[in-house]
Amino acid sequence: MFRGISRIISRTSWKFFLSGSGMSFRTGRYFIEAALLGAITGLVTAGFEWMIVQMDEVAELATAPWLRFLLPAIGAFAGAMLISRFARIEHARGTDSAVHAFHQDADIPRTVIPVKSVASVLTVGLGGSAGYEGPVTLLGAACGRVVTRLLHLDRRAARILLAAGVGASIAALFRAPLAGAIFGAEIFYSSSDLEYEAILPSFAASTLSYTVFACFWGWEPIFAMPSEHFEKGLHLLPYFGLALVITFGARFYIAFFRWMESLFRRLAVPVWATAAAGGVAVGLIALACPFIHGAGYGLADACFAYSPDKAVVSYGWWSLAPACLVAFFFLKVLATSFTVASGGSGGVFAPALMCGCALGMATGFWFQRVLPSWTGIVPAEFALVGMAGFLASAIRVPITSIVMVAEISGNHELLMPAMWVCGVAFWLNNGWSLYRSQVHDRESSPIHS
Repeated sequence: MFRGISRIISRTSWKFFLSGSGMSFRTGRYFIEAALLGAITGLVTAGFEWMIVQMDEVAELATAPWLRFLLPAIGAFAGAMLISRFARIEHARGTDSAVHAFHQDADIPRTVIPVKSVASVLTVGLGGSAGYEGPVTLLGAACGRVVTRLLHLDRRAARILLAAGVGASIAALFRAPLAGAIFGAEIFYSSSDLEYEAILPSFAASTLSYTVFACFWGWEPIFAMPSEHFEKGLHLLPYFGLALVITFGARFYIAFFRWMESLFRRLAVPVWATAAAGGVAVGLIALACPFIHGAGYGLADACFAYSPDKAVVSYGWWSLAPACLVAFFFLKVLATSFTVASGGSGGVFAPALMCGCALGMATGFWFQRVLPSWTGIVPAEFALVGMAGFLASAIRVPITSIVMVAEISGNHELLMPAMWVCGVAFWLNNGWSLYRSQVHDRESSPIHS
């Protein structure tokens, strides 16, 4: 009797799980393979983070001013030489190359993983003004191609795993699993279109990647920000002003970066020469301005720790004041363009976050000064929301931006103003993007047309 009942329950259970039109071995296979990809990407990103930490320790040994001036040029030169010699792809520009490979169904050589890792660590770790997210997204895309080859998958699966690998790498590096998963579906288009086939596989890959990475490097968010609350509806008006500032700032960043790219491409010299020249320019800027090296995360730490009761920390001529913050924005755009547009190995995503942080903090200070005290303007809130808005406008990933700033700061109380600013800034920028390989929508992509 009990045996018969157990058979009925077992048969019913199978019918329950296999019923419906959405369940198939194909979707299940992509999900499992995406989880495998996430574990591999998490290990690769954890190794990449170890290289970053080691290079930071080496760079800290260089205390002489003349050596600090030369290090960005040395790093950019060495990185460009490595990529031109061993990673022969059309343009090893990190995220832009991953987006290009997705739309053109192009291959990514396996040599990209070690070569791009070392080249990026040399370029950024020795003082280049760039982020590590560009290189790491290309690493995630390369991991997706590796899994595709190992398991002999078709081209459709290869595209889905490439997108999932891009998202998984962001999830691990930024300790932002949900933002990384959305990024893997959102980054390929400059409009609000999504690569919806990659959403569920990207969830699986990002979850495993973040978990594996955090087992090595911890679970805390990148920044520590005190909990701030959105409690006054009237604040949407100054936040609209912030969205306008962010839009003009993002448009300037994009236009100047593209102009510098065109300028360096017209020069009839090897890429290692232009990269070294860009490194020299970055060294000159760094002598005058702090936080220029790398992504510039020190700026966000200073903004989030700001309090009217504390003395403002100053570094020579630079302090946490509106004029200095605006100056930092322009110098950061200049230094990042010299680093990446000249051929250096680095990303423009993290510098975009810091540009938004500087403009947001400066705008918050200005509104705090001109509006009555009862409005309760907090500049640090504007800094965080400015990061989201700038990313949404310049990179064209509004949903990712809203979620990411909450995850990297540990503050989920400012989602509504972030939604407001990201929506306005995304709309006003009218499709302009830092990534040339993005297409407008799915119908514009060669693989869907």
